[in-house]
Amino acid sequence: MKQFNVFVEDKVGELARVTEALAQSAINIRGLATDKLGEKPAVKIITDDENSTRKALTRAGLAFEESEILLIDLIDRPGEIAKVAKRVAGADVNISSVFLIGKKDTPVAMAIVADDPKKAKKLLG
Repeated sequence: MKQFNVFVEDKVGELARVTEALAQSAINIRGLATDKLGEKPAVKIITDDENSTRKALTRAGLAFEESEILLIDLIDRPGEIAKVAKRVAGADVNISSVFLIGKKDTPVAMAIVADDPKKAKKLLG
């Protein structure tokens, strides 16, 4: 599964521009976050359809990069994220991006971008 980091301008309407490009192609967004990476803000997106996402972003003229993610199912209770982070750190794997996908009191998926995705996947299955 991929996370798309879509680079946008720091101005009104950029989130709408990115999400509208996906909506026009009927692409479902599973996870979304924003971040300012260096000089440019980015919209971080996980969707149900990587190929269509790639095409829609390209068609809209949006610059982006892709990162392999690992989705981990977590129980919604204190300390679960800390357990994952400690296990990965103990194996000397750096987590460069993380966000949660889910609702309160339900199982949650944690999306991780790591510097060594294969090693992280082996650790966390």
